[in-house]
Amino acid sequence: MMMTSVLAGAAPQPGAAQAATDPSFLLTATAQDFKHYFPGYLANGYFSTLTAPRGTEGNRGYMVALMERVGGDNARPAAVPGWTEIDYRASPNGPWLNRAPLDAAHFQQYRQTLNLRDATLTTSYRYLAAGTRTAVEVTTFVSQDASHVAASRISITPDADGPVTLRFGLNLWAPHQPRLPLAQLGPDEVDEVVAAHGLNLLPQAPSTPDRAAFWYPGTIEMNLLGASENERSLWLEGRADGGARMALAAAVSLPDDIGEVKVRRDQNDWHLTLEIRATLRAGHTYRFGKFIAAERDGWGEPSADAARRAAEDARHTGFDALIAAHRTAWHRLWRSDIVIEGDAAAQRAIHADLYYLWASSTADTAWPIGACALTPGYQGHAFWDSDTWIFPALLTMQPQRAKSLVDFRHRTLAAAQSRAKARGWAGAMYPWESDPDDGSEQTPHFAGVLGEREIHINADVAIAQWQYYLASGDEAWLRDHGWPVIEAVAQFWISRSQFNAALQRYEILHVTSVDEDYNDVPNDTYTNAAAAKALRVATLAARQLHLPPDARWQAVADGLLLPFDTAAGHHLDMDASVPHDLDSWGGSALPMLALPALDLARGAAVRRNDYDYSMKPIRESRRDPNSMGFAPNSIAAAVAGNGAEAVAWFRRSLTTGALKPPFNVRTESAENNAGYFVTSSAGAVQNLIYGFSGLRLEPDGLVPRYAPLLPATWKSLTLKGLTVRGERFDIVLRRGASGRVELHRVARPAGGAAPD
Repeated sequence: MMMTSVLAGAAPQPGAAQAATDPSFLLTATAQDFKHYFPGYLANGYFSTLTAPRGTEGNRGYMVALMERVGGDNARPAAVPGWTEIDYRASPNGPWLNRAPLDAAHFQQYRQTLNLRDATLTTSYRYLAAGTRTAVEVTTFVSQDASHVAASRISITPDADGPVTLRFGLNLWAPHQPRLPLAQLGPDEVDEVVAAHGLNLLPQAPSTPDRAAFWYPGTIEMNLLGASENERSLWLEGRADGGARMALAAAVSLPDDIGEVKVRRDQNDWHLTLEIRATLRAGHTYRFGKFIAAERDGWGEPSADAARRAAEDARHTGFDALIAAHRTAWHRLWRSDIVIEGDAAAQRAIHADLYYLWASSTADTAWPIGACALTPGYQGHAFWDSDTWIFPALLTMQPQRAKSLVDFRHRTLAAAQSRAKARGWAGAMYPWESDPDDGSEQTPHFAGVLGEREIHINADVAIAQWQYYLASGDEAWLRDHGWPVIEAVAQFWISRSQFNAALQRYEILHVTSVDEDYNDVPNDTYTNAAAAKALRVATLAARQLHLPPDARWQAVADGLLLPFDTAAGHHLDMDASVPHDLDSWGGSALPMLALPALDLARGAAVRRNDYDYSMKPIRESRRDPNSMGFAPNSIAAAVAGNGAEAVAWFRRSLTTGALKPPFNVRTESAENNAGYFVTSSAGAVQNLIYGFSGLRLEPDGLVPRYAPLLPATWKSLTLKGLTVRGERFDIVLRRGASGRVELHRVARPAGGAAPD
């Protein structure tokens, strides 16, 4: 294989730097999308909102780790009051914009664009109602620069003189009904309870997930609501039921030349609103602003006064200045990018993946990322997705955001240690589903077997800690944060494994496989391989810190059984005593052995045989795995030397229906509508950073381990602005004169700045 490393400036460069108008950053909805509109997502890692077609609806939003905790249920994200609503009526008795039928007769020249580079949503149309016509444009963003702030600006151009009314509201959500006791329902009771409430576990088009009956939002109990007509501001303060406090405020700005206005407060159990009446001139454009401030425990001051001051300060700063600073902050993030020459569809998809990952993450905190980001999907819980899927995708592109994910495990170490002790194990046993705020066990009762037996998560946690050290070289962090987690997990594996004296090997029994259809099996290959890696990591970390490693760590790591068919020359998914004969969602877990953080050491022949064996169930079932399966399959094909299938798996991740229009939202599968599935987005990013490049993080940095590859139609792949141990560089893959793919490392100057 050809792998070339060169100095700065010596490698062939991709095309011109991508500008804000590059179409790969612009995802657009038209009127044809009304019937199958899958909402987009605006967020800054701290709080979020979903989008809606008009750009003015009141949409649900969430704050990071703001969890409701009520008896009989699992912790779930509490929906914060909706802050996006701006309603409009073009005549005193005319219909309200947000109640008008969503069709081409009422919304002409419709266009809504999610600008991934700027992280803004802009919606424009001509609104027709009751004989009036108004040109409307709305722009909304959640600030990346001022993390507590969001803003919307609505521009209105009426076609006739006359009085109009606008409403700027905060939506107060009613408690969801019915509430299901998910902490108490057993597997046989779930379907019965769901059916008894007239519900089902089927997806509803265009965007309701199949588990909506479980994934409803929690409640905020309000203790203070207020409004000032003179100051044109609204504020509220509340607490997630059984959880943290929060506050939200809105301040409204008026056009300079609007003339006399009348402002009226309106409040009931469901909304807090300022209604503004004014007389507008035909053909003149009027711009109104709505400035939002959000606070919660552990992030700012969760009081109505603090939120109100912040919202009014944002209004004073002004929309133009706020959005300029927000764009600049996002452009800094885009200095790290994945640039594909020769495949516009793949480029759009990867830019969306990066956008959703960055919008869902925070720098220098200790909060994880849920599988469905800042939404109620999977009840906002932290899984191994945060450590094994999302973390590696962020690690070299946004290291400070990756650090927050591993620091979450250190912050919640005590909870994991208590959990292990309660079960008679040593060390730390992390939950299968963790509350992202306090790290407590939150696996629904009907899936409780996963919480007890899908224990590979503990190895995933420790491996991520070591990967962060390899990428950062931060020994002080390793000593204070990573090492306590790594050591505790190693002690767990020592107590959880057992020695088979007859066969002179260590085994791990009674586990749930990564392929969850196989429960209570011995010696799941991925689990054992990951446990062995975690134990070796503990030895390496101890030596790095000049601490004495426990001699048992290496002994158990070396002695753990990795089930293998000697005659066929490949690994088995689990112990040979367990037939691998179910038509399961993943087909086989063996491709997981190739995930970059684990990267099980195997000879070339075994890698090929493992890949070929793992593909048989998929070929026989003739169906795709869910969207988590595409990246491991592609990476496994790449390490097996099968570039054609690696490319084919990557392409299937773009074409099987799990990438929803118009905003390239990834869902867990093509059918289930479990959206904002950043696990899948992270897999696609890992596929390019590690799979196509063949690079791996090792003690000596990011190094080539496998042959790089490119799809035949791609001119180049550039991994732009990677950071490893304080050095910034690009990785460029392109074909050399011989036609073979070459990998070039291009150093960046100090600071790594790239033109915006």
